[in-house]
Amino acid sequence: MGLVLIVVSVTGSLLVFSHELADQLVVRRFGMIAPQETLISIDDAIESAKAELQNLPGYSLDNIRFPQRPDQPYEARLWNENELVQLFIHPYSAKVLGKFTEGENWLNITLRLHYQLMAGSFGLILVGVTGFLMVILGITGTVLWPGWRRLVAGFKIKWDAHPKRRNFDLHKVAGIIAAIFLILTGFTGFCWNFYDQTSAVIRAVTLTPSPTTPRSRVLPNQTPLPLAQLLAASEQALPGATNIYVSLPSTPDGVVRIGKRQPQEHSYYGMSSVVLDAYSGQVLQVNDSRQAALGDRILNSFAPLHFGTFAGLWSRWLYVFVGLSPIVLFWTGAVMWKYRKKTSPSPRPMANRS
Repeated sequence: MGLVLIVVSVTGSLLVFSHELADQLVVRRFGMIAPQETLISIDDAIESAKAELQNLPGYSLDNIRFPQRPDQPYEARLWNENELVQLFIHPYSAKVLGKFTEGENWLNITLRLHYQLMAGSFGLILVGVTGFLMVILGITGTVLWPGWRRLVAGFKIKWDAHPKRRNFDLHKVAGIIAAIFLILTGFTGFCWNFYDQTSAVIRAVTLTPSPTTPRSRVLPNQTPLPLAQLLAASEQALPGATNIYVSLPSTPDGVVRIGKRQPQEHSYYGMSSVVLDAYSGQVLQVNDSRQAALGDRILNSFAPLHFGTFAGLWSRWLYVFVGLSPIVLFWTGAVMWKYRKKTSPSPRPMANRS
């Protein structure tokens, strides 16, 4: 379990700043974007993405992400079963800058390694179970922490002591500092990897009704409305929120979901959304994190708690070091096990009896 946990935690440390790293990858590959006055409309970006789809048979346009800064491109995400292509579109000219396939973006590889060990559904289960076991280790380790008897001494490391004692001190100090954060990341990771089951349990315990599945009303000889019109309707339904992404329907009666982030939300992708009928523009569902039921608030809290965004930059840096702590805990724990392992005494030969 420790070896799996090291892989998951170290990759998690890299992913804490995944969005900043992704920006640098785009700049290195396609160059800087000079900010201009007028951003192209979401419909222009969609048209550019659909034109590029002709060169990618078997792929479909799943969603498109808005630029969050003047020097960022639109990002269209194209899927072919489990294969992702990221398509980047110039925000002022609608020109396709280029694309990243699944194997070209090391951040996507790191993400798959983080939550499924690049092993598909088996890896997903293994990482989820490991997260649950990490919660147990974190709780039992906290209960057994020897520093509860003398709090100040519990945080001291005797560097000049015997290696056995020094190793023990490193384990107990690193463990108690990282324990609560390892419990949080382990629990949220477990819940995500078994989302259908855990979300149902959370909603049942908190008496939160399961969300309904809205559908668009398909009318004969009618085409979907322009996304710019749907976007305007969503801004009236949930004013003051930042548009993060547009999720497109995959079936004729599918809906358009516009993901939004409100000022008080700590998740990069936001915790709010507006769902609209693709043909009439009718608002079918408004998911406002400020008015969410208890179960939904718990589920919404997973992203800030898992990625360390709940307290801004300092908590993200803290999570980088928390992600490295399992290396220390695994090594010191292995050394402690070595010292505690007792060799069975060899039996004494029986004296000859006359």
